Amino acid sequence: MTQRQLTPLATLPHLQAPQPALDPTLAEFRPEAPALPSFFVWTLGCQMNQSDSEEMAGQLLGVGCERSASIDDADLVVINTCAVREHAEAKVIGRQGLLADLKRTKPGMRVVLAGCGVRQSERAGLAKRFPAVDLFLRPDEEPELALRLGLVSAQAPVGLRTADTAATTVLGGRTVGAADRLAASRASAVTEGRVARSSTFSAWLPIVYGCDKTCTYCIVPFARGPERSRPFDEIVAEARQIAAAGYVELTLLGQNVNSYGHDLPAEERFGHIDTRRSAGRRLDLRARPDLAELMRAVDAIRGEDGEPAIPRLRFITSHPWDLSDRLIEAMDECDSVCEHLHLPIQSGDDEMLRRMGRQYTVAHYLERLERLRSAIPGLAVSTDVIVGFCGETRAQFEATLRLLEEVRYDTVFAAAYSPRPGTAALQLADDVPPEEKRRRLNELLRCQEAIGLERNREWLGRDVEVLVEQVTPTRRRLDPTDGDTDDADLPASPVPVLAGTAGEGSVALAGRTRHNKLVHLAGHPDLVGQRVRVHIEYAGPFALRGHLVEAQDQPDVFA
Repeated sequence: MTQRQLTPLATLPHLQAPQPALDPTLAEFRPEAPALPSFFVWTLGCQMNQSDSEEMAGQLLGVGCERSASIDDADLVVINTCAVREHAEAKVIGRQGLLADLKRTKPGMRVVLAGCGVRQSERAGLAKRFPAVDLFLRPDEEPELALRLGLVSAQAPVGLRTADTAATTVLGGRTVGAADRLAASRASAVTEGRVARSSTFSAWLPIVYGCDKTCTYCIVPFARGPERSRPFDEIVAEARQIAAAGYVELTLLGQNVNSYGHDLPAEERFGHIDTRRSAGRRLDLRARPDLAELMRAVDAIRGEDGEPAIPRLRFITSHPWDLSDRLIEAMDECDSVCEHLHLPIQSGDDEMLRRMGRQYTVAHYLERLERLRSAIPGLAVSTDVIVGFCGETRAQFEATLRLLEEVRYDTVFAAAYSPRPGTAALQLADDVPPEEKRRRLNELLRCQEAIGLERNREWLGRDVEVLVEQVTPTRRRLDPTDGDTDDADLPASPVPVLAGTAGEGSVALAGRTRHNKLVHLAGHPDLVGQRVRVHIEYAGPFALRGHLVEAQDQPDVFA
């Protein structure tokens, strides 16, 4: 394999700071001026990628780099890419020409590609696919970003001085990145303040890395390695820090978040836990902390008023294998846990689920969902669906449509199957023609649009708690099949300023309810990051709209 040597960033001519006039007799004693790059992080894909980007940005800020407002102005571009869907990688490939042009006009510019798009087994071909990239980092190598760029000085935190995070393992006969040391790396980043959170009110908290599941269409196990859980006490300690910093919302993260804890050692204090998986590969889960125990511990962090210190607790993404009765009970009993669950189904046909390697049946999935809705009335449920997977017949696709009609999801994220290099599904015939995949995808989206509209109309005339997340910058509507966005599908109609309810200086705002419903309203920009009461007066298939009733001044306003 050809090695490409990076020019040390600190020696690039265009980064050298101008030297002020000095007394010539003192010049030899003057220390060299720091010459550090400005950086821009472009993140695609899931919430875990967003969390990883916060850690990489924290590293760069910690060594003295500054953020750049755009790719065009940056000396260092970090692309945290996704390999789950083909179009995410296509976007990065499509930017190679632009990046090459920028590097010609700015010879010292450097580009780093990180994330699931960097897989150990395909490393030899990455330079050809991404010619503008100077450095490739697997997800488990991302904690070494600043070190590998030569930006770490002798004064830097000890955790950044040595390349001790990256490791490999063998999965399915292939060498892949391992997540073995990421838990310790996260703990160091938190302790040393090297997590540059992108929000001041909503925080990500990764609790388990990697994936042990067997989905034949998915590259994640080969990109992120086997599942590795963070120690229970470290997660709770980080949650306490987040609470002390005044965050309103916390999301626990994992590729399969509710499989947390199965790989941790048994402890006497968890002797009351004896969970059994109801589907998939059997595991010994006795006396090991699970997600339910962790959620209860985070919910138990209380303020002086006795209310949860973090009012909103979410977790993503769940797998039907590990949706235990203990977890359902914790969701019901913990005040802070939001009334929303994302539970991928992928197909409404058992044979397709078997081909996909999901290792549960439709009946098992529906039994778990019935148990959930019985315990938590009004629970909002979203899901993922793949259409046109290998061998899918028209009848099997129609079974998925019937499932949508039966379940009545609040939101469905749908995609047409595209083969991903390195996955087991490459051994199956991709025999559904592209035009048929598009037809099925459009048909499914039309079906869900009608269901989503019905579900959202149930909120008309109600007052809801909304955590205001942003000033809506433009009139837009995101594609619900776009994996590079979150599930915030904005309505096509603009949000009006409602006379007499929003006040002078109002702008278009957007936020989310505890049920993860997107709500548009008008109000002052200072409301971003606050919980407010909104009266819902319009319902579309993807979002709600209402007017501000009153700001959240006291914790018991929404009791």
